[in-house]
Amino acid sequence: MSYDIRLCDPVTHEAIEVESPHLMQGGTYALGGTSELWLNVTYNYGRHYRRVMGEEGIRTIYGMTGAESIPIIEAAAARLGDEVSDDYWDATEGNAKRPLLQLAAMARMRPDGVWDGD
Repeated sequence: MSYDIRLCDPVTHEAIEVESPHLMQGGTYALGGTSELWLNVTYNYGRHYRRVMGEEGIRTIYGMTGAESIPIIEAAAARLGDEVSDDYWDATEGNAKRPLLQLAAMARMRPDGVWDGD
């Protein structure tokens, strides 16, 4: 199971596409990158997100604009440790931090976008 998190156009509600493909990847990813501001994140990290973001965890940002979410995402990432594992599915704090930093990068690319997911 996983979260499919998208930064959407505030009018069309479709995932925003950028000109150049990005290589940010999570549990699934597009070989060669994708131009959609989308990230798949394993539920394995959910306990870390609930601890640093509250009861809703990563879903806290759903409905927020990219601009509104940046301080929340960055504060959550700052509360997580840096221990990483080569195994993406291993629920270390560092592994959980990486997707947060990627989501913050997407939010900076399109601060007007609105987060949606699952």
